[in-house]
Amino acid sequence: MDKVVYVVGIGPGKPEKMTREAFDTLESCDIIVGYTVYIDLLRPSFPQKEFASTPMRQEIERCKMCFDFALAGKKVAMVCSGDAGVYGMAAPIFELQEKSPSYENVEIVVIPGVTAANSGAAVLGAPLNHDYCIISLSDLLTPWETIEKRLKAAVAGDFAVALYNPASHKRHDYLRRACEVMISAGANAQTPCGYAQNIGREDEKTVICTLSELMNADVNMFTTVFIGNSQTQVCAGSVNGKRLVTKRGYEI
Repeated sequence: MDKVVYVVGIGPGKPEKMTREAFDTLESCDIIVGYTVYIDLLRPSFPQKEFASTPMRQEIERCKMCFDFALAGKKVAMVCSGDAGVYGMAAPIFELQEKSPSYENVEIVVIPGVTAANSGAAVLGAPLNHDYCIISLSDLLTPWETIEKRLKAAVAGDFAVALYNPASHKRHDYLRRACEVMISAGANAQTPCGYAQNIGREDEKTVICTLSELMNADVNMFTTVFIGNSQTQVCAGSVNGKRLVTKRGYEI
């Protein structure tokens, strides 16, 4: 089968943050397809490549473009920030192929990337060093009632949590609501937390705070939020300042 669409997780976007497999795949492709913001991040590293993009909320059109390019004989990469299988385009491109007989002869290859939970955790310290879960606060495709259930379940299970999509222009108070839900479900308001903005980019910013302080944090769609569990602590022994650490149970 010589018709292939690669679904590539590019990590935070800088070449040094990509896996070697992801970078080499993009180097080998004829055309790179993706959301406009991600394409702009890649252009400097791949100036000779052909690019195609669509704005937000045209994800299925983007998937169709990939299949059509592949059927026309091009080697295609669909790019996603972070990992293609974590709130990325891997699932919809498989779903579209299943419902579209004309695309059944195109092979789909998923190339993993470093998701924001991992890259953000690294710059904050080790907040996800034990069992954790990832929850998106976007209710565009998931009802808020379902999001609330997941937040409460995370508290009940004493999971450390990484929150994606914590706020937008239309959802400016969703992080506050999420914190309130977790506190009402039994989370300690003094639980160590943190957040990272623009991970791996020039204007990267990190903040360590408590769960109660997190309610008033200035966050956006390019922020990943970390909420600790009962074993999370702030370690101050680093030359780089304080670090957020969730203990695994080793005796030190």
